Formats: sequence, structure tokens, C-alpha cells
Amino acid sequence: MASVDVSLKELMTGVEGALGAAVVDHSSGMALGTLGGGKDLDLTVAAAGNTDVVRAKLRAMEQLGLQSRIEDILITLESQLHLIRPVTGRGGNGLFLYLVLDRARSNLAMARHQLKRVETQIEV
Repeated sequence: MASVDVSLKELMTGVEGALGAAVVDHSSGMALGTLGGGKDLDLTVAAAGNTDVVRAKLRAMEQLGLQSRIEDILITLESQLHLIRPVTGRGGNGLFLYLVLDRARSNLAMARHQLKRVETQIEV
């Protein structure tokens, strides 16, 4: 099992083109940890905003009667990819991983693979 800090470091170093990563509590919108970002990417603000995305998708799934779980949510921008992956492991209920990638330098399939690996190992 890996701590929040170790998990964030694995995402930032293990994913080509990673710009920032966070572990977020979607019930409060608070980031439990962030790494990367910068003046053009405030991960604390992004964590709170993406909490609304997760909540909206969960509400829509409930209204549709879908019995599946979210693997990940992808938001594509002109120059960035934003990945959201709910943490399903022990103690991860209500948390999600958030990863921002430089679209020109990243490989989406490899990023999703690494995100899944980190999600299964994180311990909060």
C-alpha cells in the first residue's frame, strides 16, 4: 500500500506529460494532497470543481438506474487531458484521483494504466 504522497509522486514521475495530480474527497471537494500544477493550473480549485463533475455523473447514473461503477472520467481540452478516477480500494470510498496531462506529450492509454495501478495501491 502507498501513501497519498507516494501515490502522487508515482503519477507525476510515471506518466509522461503529467502536469499535476491530486487526491480529492468528493464529499467535501477538498484535496487531500496535490503535486505539480502551477500558476495556470491551481489543483486546489480544480479539485473542488471536478468534485461537481463526479457528483453530477453519480447522480445521472442513479437516475438512470445504472448499477455499474465509474472507472474513469476523461475531459479533453485543446492542450490538456484531465482524468478522474474514483478510488475503489479499501478506505478509498468517496475519494478520487485527478491527473492533468499535456495532450501533446502524453499517451492516454499508458496514463489510464498507471492511474489504475496507483488507484489499487493507495492507502489513505
